Amino acid sequence: MFLNWDLLIGHLSVVTGFILAVILVMSVLRRQRTSSAAFAWLIAILFVPYLGVPLYLIFGGRKLKRDAHTKKAIHLVDQETVSAQDADPIDCLLRGYGIPGATGGNKIRLCHTGIDVYNELVQLIENAEYQILITTFILSRDQVGRDIVKRLSRKGAQGVTVCLLLDDIGSMFTTRKFLGKFLDNGGKVAYFMPLFRFPFHGKANLRNHRKIAIADQKVVLAGGTNIANEYIGPHPCKDRWTDLSFVLTGPAVRHYLEVFQSDWLFACGENVNIIPPNLNASAVTGRGVVQVIPSGPDVPGDPIYDALLTAVFAAKKRFWIVTPYYVPDEALAKALRLAALRGVDVRVVVPSRSNHLLPDLARGTHLRELEKCGGRIIKYPNMVHAKVILVDESQAVVGSANMDMRSLFLNYEIVMLAYSKPDVAAVYKWVQDLIDQGSEGMPPVGIARDTVEGVARLVAPLL
Repeated sequence: MFLNWDLLIGHLSVVTGFILAVILVMSVLRRQRTSSAAFAWLIAILFVPYLGVPLYLIFGGRKLKRDAHTKKAIHLVDQETVSAQDADPIDCLLRGYGIPGATGGNKIRLCHTGIDVYNELVQLIENAEYQILITTFILSRDQVGRDIVKRLSRKGAQGVTVCLLLDDIGSMFTTRKFLGKFLDNGGKVAYFMPLFRFPFHGKANLRNHRKIAIADQKVVLAGGTNIANEYIGPHPCKDRWTDLSFVLTGPAVRHYLEVFQSDWLFACGENVNIIPPNLNASAVTGRGVVQVIPSGPDVPGDPIYDALLTAVFAAKKRFWIVTPYYVPDEALAKALRLAALRGVDVRVVVPSRSNHLLPDLARGTHLRELEKCGGRIIKYPNMVHAKVILVDESQAVVGSANMDMRSLFLNYEIVMLAYSKPDVAAVYKWVQDLIDQGSEGMPPVGIARDTVEGVARLVAPLL
């Protein structure tokens, strides 16, 4: 009797595929944060298994215990915290996640353009006396990237400690060879969550999207800008994206420092030396009231998302959003529609066309539904990369998190929430300038476009 190897291999393949599909379906049902994400992955795995299974193995993880457990939860130390009696309701909510309350005594200076951000980054580097800490999603090998690396290399040669933390996907082509002189001069580099390191399950999803630069543990430059010519530079550039970052001094700087310390320890196993905080009243020089909110697998729950959702329901007059990608989950999208229906001035500022086609398609039905409920959609003529939220006249959020499910549920992100009215007013003025340059309204679409956008919206939870 001859053994039919083709039949046996085929039978084993079917059985193995069935068992793997069952395991992955169970994983989807247990791990996905939203029903829309679970539904999208189930469709991909069951109906397009040869595509859905490998994609889920690479991209499907969300706060996976095995991967996330290796990075300790961020612990932020309380500073000059606003008292519970005087705290904003959003502040109180965030304290429930273990995030320290808002601190007073801060100074915030907005960087309105890419030239401003570049100049502030150069000044931060050149003025540093003993330590420079930088984390960024993208460090490009273009002229701007080479210039910043050269400056960091010179500071390293002068004896300044320079730590550079790069995301392994965002800065995939920024190799150690490119950073050779920087490393030779004593600079240190680490790559966050290397993609091709076993085990690889879900690592492509767990990206560090935070942007932080800290000098001498005294001043922070943070926001939405990466280090590349399309974001920043010393001269005007017609192709430069519109973005917003800020310079922060005061007690809240320590929270950014502690986030960097946690990320650096995870990426390279080395501690960053943090000096004890200065608790003297003389150190408090500003009037800004600020709360620093990290989010990601190293933070319990989804504090940025939950704070935004709560703020939508609490908004009385205004809820404005600036984002390059508007792909909210159904709960947040409905909350915004309900806010518009009850008379809140809901506005969403997006680029007329972003740098990614799929999010542009996925946002279409969301934006038209919001507009039907009274929301106002403003399309900025150029690429907007800023991530900004304005709530009434009491809160302004600026940071790294986009209004999409990847930022809100998957990435390592960080935002600054300002409660002080002068700082909120400064952000409002910047956003109003964007609105004045944009065009309002969503054009009608035909059946074909509506169908394509519907498919993109279905696939969006997989992004």
